[in-house]
Amino acid sequence: MRGKFLKVAVAATATAMLATACGGGSDNNDDTGGQAGGTLRVYASEPAFLTPSGADDEPSLYVVRQLYRGLVKYNAETSAVENDLAESIESDDQKLWTIKIKSGYTFDNGEPVNADAFIRSWNYAAYSPNAQNNGYFMKRIAGIKDVQSVDPDGDGPQKAPEPKAKELSGLKKVDDLTFTVELDAAFSGFPTTIGYPGFFPMAQACVDDIAACNEKPIGNGPYKIDGTWQHNVQINVVRSDSWNGDAGKPDRIEFRIFADVDAGYAAFQAGELDVMYTLPPARYKEAKATYADRIHEQPGNSFTYVGMPLYQDEFKDKRVRQALSLSIDRQSIIDAVFDGRFTPASGFVAPTFEGARNDVTPYAKKDVEKAKQLLAEAGGWPAGKKLTLWANAGAGHDQWLQAVGDQIKEALGIDYELRVNLQFPEYLETADQKKFTGPFRLGWGPDYPFLETYLYPLYGTDAGSNNSKFTNAEFDALLKEGDSADSIQAAIPSYQKAEDILGEELPVIPMWFSKVAAVYSENVDQFVWNGVNGADYAAISLKQN
Repeated sequence: MRGKFLKVAVAATATAMLATACGGGSDNNDDTGGQAGGTLRVYASEPAFLTPSGADDEPSLYVVRQLYRGLVKYNAETSAVENDLAESIESDDQKLWTIKIKSGYTFDNGEPVNADAFIRSWNYAAYSPNAQNNGYFMKRIAGIKDVQSVDPDGDGPQKAPEPKAKELSGLKKVDDLTFTVELDAAFSGFPTTIGYPGFFPMAQACVDDIAACNEKPIGNGPYKIDGTWQHNVQINVVRSDSWNGDAGKPDRIEFRIFADVDAGYAAFQAGELDVMYTLPPARYKEAKATYADRIHEQPGNSFTYVGMPLYQDEFKDKRVRQALSLSIDRQSIIDAVFDGRFTPASGFVAPTFEGARNDVTPYAKKDVEKAKQLLAEAGGWPAGKKLTLWANAGAGHDQWLQAVGDQIKEALGIDYELRVNLQFPEYLETADQKKFTGPFRLGWGPDYPFLETYLYPLYGTDAGSNNSKFTNAEFDALLKEGDSADSIQAAIPSYQKAEDILGEELPVIPMWFSKVAAVYSENVDQFVWNGVNGADYAAISLKQN
């Protein structure tokens, strides 16, 4: 999930350490520190899914990572791939991989976590009629085209034909604890990608009734669900007796769901929450002053962008997209709304990543005259038509999105309106169904430790998070070139050339890269932030009476 990242653990009585771009540590970076026990109450928003094959949004992944575990994990200090449930992952040619699984692990219902558990999960995600968000992560496995089909008329009445096959030909069981993965082409980054939750295993009972499993997950991780998902209210998890790995510190984690981040912050102030992994932008200064020794900050690598709906006629000409981007002064918005905390984006890969560059696109700095020129060359904006700016409700995006609209209106004379009325699951559904009528706010948290994670998932043809519906043959070819390089480092030049195409075509307008600001209560003994997963709830310890 990260190119360079770290985990920082700080005692509640100490000032949170700032992370460096190349990794680092803290005064107390011992995962075994802190006492076990107690109930950890955390801020959450409503997830979209609670299954590995479906969960690809931040609220979902926070829960899924407690309920499930996969083949590998990422070292917090070095970003190296480390085996978790895998005993070994080996290949002679980087195309055919042999994976051996540790014995003795089970799901909450007693089913074994074995080769079948991973094969069925990956097959279920890849099979296009199942419509799973994480299916595109299986794109490199041999046979992917045979388990997917294309709708012949898009949103029309015709149904997509049944795929040629239901299972990936590239997945083969060797024995109960061994399977092989054949890729379409050599890919040195394969072991790195499979720590993403989309590659976690699923029980047979879950695949047999995915709807029921979504409401009451059958996990294989350190925690299991207590009861069922109480939509828009809470999700409670408790330690799983069947987990054979390192136990989580809290006995119980309560994900308390709020419709907006301001309501969550009010609950934190009232003593009803122990951790908020994010803060309302307008309350940052107040939180910093009030909770000076209990606020954790470090450079982040989540990417905020304004997507361009290329399926709408108004945005098909790249000069329109370029003009809109040139109308925006990112730093002034960051200063006014976010107290200057974020880093303006002039590229598409977080600056904490190996291979990231500044000034990838010449259209990220405000230039009103150039914006007017490009818009005129593109034929102008339709007379009398408002620009509709979209964002999900309840996350504090209204103020900065309004600032974007004001700047565009001032620079180009285009009037605008805001659409900030959809909760996140419905908002994501709107994205999937190509129903945005104008530029839309989204963010991206990388999934694994190299920069390709910022490229293919968002801009690759038909990729699952390609909400702008961008397609470019040269871009796709450069990604394949990078994928086939001998190492992740050797792949960087190809990926950078692909990013250069984004800088010219602008399927999204880059806005900024984040800075982490999380706050925790006096009940917390040791707070832990993991650069891959964010707030590491299983590792956070509570004070014991």
